[in-house]
Amino acid sequence: MQIILLDKVVNLGNLGDLVKVKDGYARNFLIPTGRARRATAAAKAEFEAKRAELEKAAAEKLAAAQAEGEKLAGKVFKLTQKAGVDGRLFGSVTNHDIADELNKQGFKVLKSQIRLPNGPIKTIGDNTVNVALHTDVVAEVTVSVYGETA
Repeated sequence: MQIILLDKVVNLGNLGDLVKVKDGYARNFLIPTGRARRATAAAKAEFEAKRAELEKAAAEKLAAAQAEGEKLAGKVFKLTQKAGVDGRLFGSVTNHDIADELNKQGFKVLKSQIRLPNGPIKTIGDNTVNVALHTDVVAEVTVSVYGETA
């Protein structure tokens, strides 16, 4: 299916690109989330008419994400979990736990934006975590996990 991208999509293209994707990907993900539109003659004409305001909105989103990323970069967040005497946690620290802590600190972050390079954290100590605020903006934060004995 031929589509027009209304937003930057990773591994696919930038705003305004005409790309061919599988029908299911377009119908089930790109079109319902507002990231793309079916490439008909009318849609192409409408997109060209709105191109300037869409590019301006995309630039504003990127600027807001960069500002948030600068505030977030290098911060240290502390989490406490129950742990054994050997330093292993009972359970793990997941992207959901980290997103909750960042939201408590005043940052608006979804759990899907948290990137754990080695999977869930299962030991106490400092861990580096990436927060993808935008497709072009990734902030690196440190999560310090402290253990509390039961």
